[in-house]
Amino acid sequence: MMTTPICDFINKYIDDGAARLHMPGHKGADGYDRDITEISGADSLFEADGIIRESEENASALFGCRTFYSTEGSSLAIRAMLYLVQLSHKGKIKIAAGRNAHKVFLSAAALLDFDIDWLCPDSSSYLSCDISPEFVEDYLIQTDAPPHAVYVTSPDYLGNTLDIGGIADVCHRHGVMLLVDNAHGAYLRFLGHSEHPMDLGADMCADSAHKTLSALTGGAYLHIADKHGEFSSNAKDTLMLFATTSPSYLILESLDRCNLYLKDYAERLKSFIKVADSFKGSLIDMGFSLMGSEPLKVTLLPKSYGYTGTELADILERHGIFPEFFDPDHLVMMLTPETKEEWLERTIKVLSSLTKRNPIQISPPAFTIPPKKLSVREAVMSPRISVNVDDAEGHILASVSVGCPPAVPIAVSGEEISRDIIEVFKYYGIGKCTVVR
Repeated sequence: MMTTPICDFINKYIDDGAARLHMPGHKGADGYDRDITEISGADSLFEADGIIRESEENASALFGCRTFYSTEGSSLAIRAMLYLVQLSHKGKIKIAAGRNAHKVFLSAAALLDFDIDWLCPDSSSYLSCDISPEFVEDYLIQTDAPPHAVYVTSPDYLGNTLDIGGIADVCHRHGVMLLVDNAHGAYLRFLGHSEHPMDLGADMCADSAHKTLSALTGGAYLHIADKHGEFSSNAKDTLMLFATTSPSYLILESLDRCNLYLKDYAERLKSFIKVADSFKGSLIDMGFSLMGSEPLKVTLLPKSYGYTGTELADILERHGIFPEFFDPDHLVMMLTPETKEEWLERTIKVLSSLTKRNPIQISPPAFTIPPKKLSVREAVMSPRISVNVDDAEGHILASVSVGCPPAVPIAVSGEEISRDIIEVFKYYGIGKCTVVR
């Protein structure tokens, strides 16, 4: 039977009435009694040889690969897996990445100074990048210098998933690794037939345990395929390089509890997907258009119903319903088996009360990837000034001008800002940007 070693330790520590002559300063008062530090017996996240190691081994058994904890989200895991690739090669590396990469990919590029080839098939949204195995094959055949790894995001913020198995086959045939930002898809391992990247051939991936599973915010995993033993042996040192020396024990405990939660999760997930499918069906019957193939994400295309995503979010929030993300073209809701059916019923009730309008025909401005003038590192490390976007044409972008969510860059640090990019910034409400001085 699977145990929860971290939880068991904390329970005993509290029951024994330990005298807290250590950090943190609250000393367990005001309901913080479970918030401890790496004291004797509590193990140490980055030198784990006790209860944390045991808990990570439990997670590894559940995911079928070497699994390491992060208390700093998938962001830490993404930086770590990119550095692991760099450690395995001499000199500067090159990563071929889907253009809809989370901005943490750019922070990793700034820190590690690797080269980037952007993979960007035609797409109707900067949030999506429909990278097929055929597209990757063509790129790898045509490129002068093959990348050391291909990096993709699947599922993306709108619920689109890629053919990870097909892409993995292509990458491996060309001797290239596949890295996956699977932050929104940790639960895919527990479908009737696993759709998790590690089961489809990815070499490494990052999962957020808090987005679709039961961990506290910040709980995440770095997964490494068993065949990459050298990466696993360096994983802890690599995570420690980018991480705080004070990892949250509350988050570690939640990751530990999540292992037990996952023991019977597959059956709960199977039952709930029927509820989610029914919810999606009700929206379609009402006349709403949906997009995406991810089972637990509901992405409305509200313009076809005569509303922007921003309008629809405002209406829902006035009724106490808070979506995950919205912009002029989309409204995203993230579901899990913890979603109460009454919440879904309330959402249907509010949306069914709306009058359907004429479709909104305005589309996002089209743009092409602007020319690169500096590397990401050079741009991020340069002196900068803030300017109004209307005055930014011809300047080089220093910092990414996008919030979280969705944290997907429109333009990338080091690129020259074009008039097209300015129009896209304005469409998404970005009034200022930071440029190289």
